[in-house]
Amino acid sequence: MTPEQVYDRRWALTLLEAVLSRLGDEQSAAGRQQIFAQLKEHLWGEARQTGYAETAARLGMTEGAVKVAVHRLRQRLRELLREEVAHTVAIGEEIDEELRHLIGVIRG
Repeated sequence: MTPEQVYDRRWALTLLEAVLSRLGDEQSAAGRQQIFAQLKEHLWGEARQTGYAETAARLGMTEGAVKVAVHRLRQRLRELLREEVAHTVAIGEEIDEELRHLIGVIRG
């Protein structure tokens, strides 16, 4: 990797961690910290330790309810990520381009 690629990857991962932390804070404030802790691993594209069925069993939820909860958390994650990226670009039209770049950098 070039120094620029290393910097971009670190920046992207730092931004993602900050957004996940902010989402976790929101969930804690809403009294859903236990659920969020279990669902967090399903929010990003990395390999998951457990499937939806196993997570649902641990939480005492249906698999469908877990899928809906993950979907909603992913939507909120995207919103928060978009907000954070908006603070780093000069004009609003650059947000989508920066998001695509950021996701590409993280996925490698």
